[in-house]
Amino acid sequence: MDSRPIGSFSVRSIGLGCMNFCHAYGNSPSEEQSKAVLHAALDAGVTLFDTAALYGFGASEALIGPVLKPHRDRITLASKCGMAGVRGEDGVMRRVIDGHPKTLRKNCEDSLQRLGTDVIDLYYLHRWDPRVPIEESVGEMSRLVEEGKVRALGLSEVGVDTLRRGHATHPIVALQSEYSLWSRNAELGTLAACKELGIAYVAFSPLGRAFLTGKLQDTGNFVKGDIRAAMPRFAPAVYAQNLKLLAPMQSIAERADCTLAELAIAWVLHQGQHVIALPGTTSVEHLHEDLRGGSVRLDAGLLAELDELFKPERIAGDRYALGSQREVDTEKFAFEAR
Repeated sequence: MDSRPIGSFSVRSIGLGCMNFCHAYGNSPSEEQSKAVLHAALDAGVTLFDTAALYGFGASEALIGPVLKPHRDRITLASKCGMAGVRGEDGVMRRVIDGHPKTLRKNCEDSLQRLGTDVIDLYYLHRWDPRVPIEESVGEMSRLVEEGKVRALGLSEVGVDTLRRGHATHPIVALQSEYSLWSRNAELGTLAACKELGIAYVAFSPLGRAFLTGKLQDTGNFVKGDIRAAMPRFAPAVYAQNLKLLAPMQSIAERADCTLAELAIAWVLHQGQHVIALPGTTSVEHLHEDLRGGSVRLDAGLLAELDELFKPERIAGDRYALGSQREVDTEKFAFEAR
């Protein structure tokens, strides 16, 4: 893997997303298995580790903190605020988006404690709360930088206008959003805006939540708690249409001498030197496969074939249901209107 900048940090081009350890996909792996993946990533030279207050309602931060603590001087630790768990009167924890300054400060204090660190290297606003001007949320986060609790700021799932407004309030060093052959919203403007402003584009779900690995063939039996069950493009009939793209993709992978997963990661990294891939996994084997994607070189011809194969109009189904889509400040609907 080569190294790429995130502000003043230099990280390997493939990081590790730590959501999968306790959030979003139903059955979580054992603590032992999660720690094995973390140690394997450290041994393989991964330097960017990404978590959030939301993931497992703090469980991800509590898990990775002790493992990463002895290595803090050689890694970049990222977490997120503005979307976390709040316990209701019925005792149930629920996800709440809240960008008010008081909440963001409390999120940060809680994350620092769970992570067992004095400072978070890269701190994202997980979701923009439209009730709160982005300048107000980023302004409070900038005070966390001034106080030494956070080193640099990022935004997640925002469009170009919000990105520019946040960046004008305080330098934004990273934008984290979904980006893969299967999800091309970034190409509407945020990818170019990041390059213009010197902001790293951190691409989560570069494997399309397992679709692009070819290992997920049946979406009719997701376990309870798997968020893909509510995503339109994973509905069985819709997913069957998307599966037709994998055979020609496999042909390209064979010519590139790599697996589907390696090809998908390589494509993301070829979209610009400011792009960093952020896959997540609970398998050491899959981790190593993902990391090998950083060594795959694609010529202009193969890149053009992939771009043509995965043209947005060929993708069946939306990435989020309407309710969830309303929570992200992306240009998705503009994309559909193209």
